Amino acid sequence: MAQSPQATGGLASIPALLQRNASQFGSKAAYREKEYGIWQSWTWADTEQEIEALALGLLNLGVNEGDFVAIIGRNRPYFYWSMVAAQSVGAIPVPVYQDSAAEEMAYVMDHCGARFAVVEDQEQVDKIIEIQDALNQFEHMIYVDPRGLRKYDHHKLHEFSHVQNQGRAAYDEFIGDLKARREKLDYDSTCVMLYTSGTTGKPKGVVLSNRNIIEASKSSAEFDKLGMGEEVLAYLPMAWVGDFIFSIGQAYWTGFCVNCPESADTMMTDLREIGPTYYFAPPRVFETQLTNVMIRMEDAGRFKQWLFHKFMAHARKVGPAILDGKPVGGLDRLKYLLGKLFIFGPLKDTLGLGRVRVGYTAGEAIGPEIFDFYRSLGINLKQLYGQTEASVFITLQPDGEVRSDTVGVAAPGVELRIAESGEVFYRSPGTFEEYYKNPESTASTKDEEGWVATGDAGFFDDETGHLRIIDRAKDVGKMADGAMFAPKYVENKLKFYPNILEAVVFGNQRDECTAFINIDLNAVGNWAERNNIGYASYQELAGNPQVLGTIKSHVEEVNRSLADDPMLAHCQVHRFIVLHKELDADDGEMTRTRKVRRGVISDKFEDLLGALYDGSDEIFTTTEVTYEDGRKGSISATLKVVSAEVSMQQDQKVAAE
Repeated sequence: MAQSPQATGGLASIPALLQRNASQFGSKAAYREKEYGIWQSWTWADTEQEIEALALGLLNLGVNEGDFVAIIGRNRPYFYWSMVAAQSVGAIPVPVYQDSAAEEMAYVMDHCGARFAVVEDQEQVDKIIEIQDALNQFEHMIYVDPRGLRKYDHHKLHEFSHVQNQGRAAYDEFIGDLKARREKLDYDSTCVMLYTSGTTGKPKGVVLSNRNIIEASKSSAEFDKLGMGEEVLAYLPMAWVGDFIFSIGQAYWTGFCVNCPESADTMMTDLREIGPTYYFAPPRVFETQLTNVMIRMEDAGRFKQWLFHKFMAHARKVGPAILDGKPVGGLDRLKYLLGKLFIFGPLKDTLGLGRVRVGYTAGEAIGPEIFDFYRSLGINLKQLYGQTEASVFITLQPDGEVRSDTVGVAAPGVELRIAESGEVFYRSPGTFEEYYKNPESTASTKDEEGWVATGDAGFFDDETGHLRIIDRAKDVGKMADGAMFAPKYVENKLKFYPNILEAVVFGNQRDECTAFINIDLNAVGNWAERNNIGYASYQELAGNPQVLGTIKSHVEEVNRSLADDPMLAHCQVHRFIVLHKELDADDGEMTRTRKVRRGVISDKFEDLLGALYDGSDEIFTTTEVTYEDGRKGSISATLKVVSAEVSMQQDQKVAAE
């Protein structure tokens, strides 16, 4: 059950936690940001002053209690301050994906009725100016970076630092109002509103209270023994619930330091410089890092390659057991220590993960091979299962009980049950209040007793009691013969290979499974360069016969692996097409959090899907695309339909013998 604010020391809001941190450990670093190659730092006392000045400035601009304030930009202290400043005056922050197209922003800002927005730069200002005529309630915009904005109309466009200066100047006028609003905040006050990724329709506004955020942050921090000495890197989209919990909830509860990279391009360099002790990344980031490692090894000399593969084979055998404190022979330990000295240690430092004490991945299922690779290096990588509606945490993996095929046990305070249909349900102190302006969806997702339907299918592992997620419930289907169809499991196995960036598997109500595949341009391009193979575009490289042959070999390896799994052996991929374009959020094929929109892809590439099943060897297609500047265009290509060898299932092998 949820605790009362008294159980958390009377700290019933994020602004209250800020006041505590500034008072009790004000000289400790709270935020760092790298700018122009130099790390800038703010203590908790500095942070409290910056937020107070902005909150006073918001009052001066006329922000009312209950107003919605859109926050749009990359991870920077200014935007985290903006969220807490909005909360401090009784307003509700609404982080928006910074790479959203103007019409996507228009939907979110119109739906919540945002009166104010805090944005990063000219690009975001221009987007909002483009859509503001459709936003009836919108009034004022605050920007952080003034470059390019000098000649704009500034009647309702304000520089961030100027708003703070005006707040400081109006201190005597508004400090009483600010304190009164701040003290009115309680556990039931809305802390933030975050929009779902919208894999099946329009995004929904998830209303999360102070109770939701603080209880989830407190219990998860205690679970992994997080303290104020942790260092985290804030690089995930601020509109995603994970970033809000890590960079606001847990940071303010424990007092640890949030580090903001200079840009997406410098993220890996900044990661190495900070050396976080607590790290989170979605599977895509871990997949990309592994791809880069494999590319570098392909460029290395033969001896280095031999040394790497020799020690990595040993690490996969004993590394996870050593990490979990299980018994391992002395000779194996010695060999692992040598590998740590020459291979694992330098590799972890290169990845920026040398100091990680606790690492998590979530958002999508991660391929077991990728997960095991990182744990074999000695990185305490764990999986969590969560949702925006749960304030992230539904399950967590305890130290010493980490497995690649499960997502752990119920997080502290969380209750779990599996419905007869196989769908996972939970209830917890982190359970969201409602979907904003959507009582029908709220009622269909959360019942009167507080049980929430996750939309995911799963079961409890008989051996460990841990939860195992099969797939999205709506994606789990049946083959024509009634056998279970679980595409995500197969897709994750395919994505283990550095050459494969994305895979979408089909087979529901079909006799056999097929797939669309995206190659990884970085990995395959590196291979083409080393082999003196010229190409002018992604499309040309994706259609190269040698590339198709390589992808075919990967698919067949996955098929052999699936043949040994009696539950999913029938999900082997019989035919596939390497798509002529990358799946893209701008084209509606993926969400902003990089989740595939399976229904959209099926409809958009209906002709290609038909070719996978009608026996065609190739098909000509034309596809509409969206360029970076928003213009529409089209690309055409003749695509090969490739057949892959299917392996016999284990029981068939036995019968044949």
